[in-house]
Amino acid sequence: MSLNSASQNLMGLIFVIGFLGLMLLFGIGKLSQSRRRLREIPAFLRLKRAIGLAVESGQRLHISLGHGGIDGPRGAAGLVGLSVIQKVSRAASISDKPPIATSGEAALGILSQDVIHASYRLINAENHYDPSLGQITGLTPLSYTAGALPAIFDQQVSVNMLLGSFGSEVGLLADAAERTGSLTIGGSDNLPAQAVLFASTQEPLVGEELFASGAYLQVNPMHTSSLIAQDILRWALIGFIIIGAALKLVGVL
Repeated sequence: MSLNSASQNLMGLIFVIGFLGLMLLFGIGKLSQSRRRLREIPAFLRLKRAIGLAVESGQRLHISLGHGGIDGPRGAAGLVGLSVIQKVSRAASISDKPPIATSGEAALGILSQDVIHASYRLINAENHYDPSLGQITGLTPLSYTAGALPAIFDQQVSVNMLLGSFGSEVGLLADAAERTGSLTIGGSDNLPAQAVLFASTQEPLVGEELFASGAYLQVNPMHTSSLIAQDILRWALIGFIIIGAALKLVGVL
């Protein structure tokens, strides 16, 4: 390993440790006692209302996790989708038609089943759990999309949440949701998918709004803490860039 590579790894480790430290500070420290005010994102306001309406009307919610997996750079988007499943399942599992999750990767599919099962266990309704609520609909982008279409068309879905790592094929899911007249909320870590979702969904999540889902849905206090930590590190990075540029300008660097 070269000296340059070792220094980059060390800087990355310091960054991760610092980020975790800030999350713990705001998550379990005294600073977490005051309620944080987050800017309004219309998609989450509509989603909260739609969950209640779906339970009352006996309709289903569909969460699509994409096909990015969890063990690579695209894994963060899938983990966000799993946290949304956790919140939605707790809120709507008492419905006659509980939420259904589709994914295009084996680990995501297994974890979605586990999250839904845990939600049933938490409300003492484990005997009502159905493993088919977490489905692996295909292991390639197009086969996954084709397998997820019946969940949209045939399951009496009133809300579709497309949250994960997709390609441009996500437009087929968004189009199917539009044809059924259901509310569609979409976000992805992939730029082409973001462009498609922005043009084809009623409530797109733009950029990092996808990764704020856990905080806005109040899944866990640590999600809010991560947003605060991100803001602090973002401003710190901006400060370092400005200072570096100033030092370069005066000839110090």
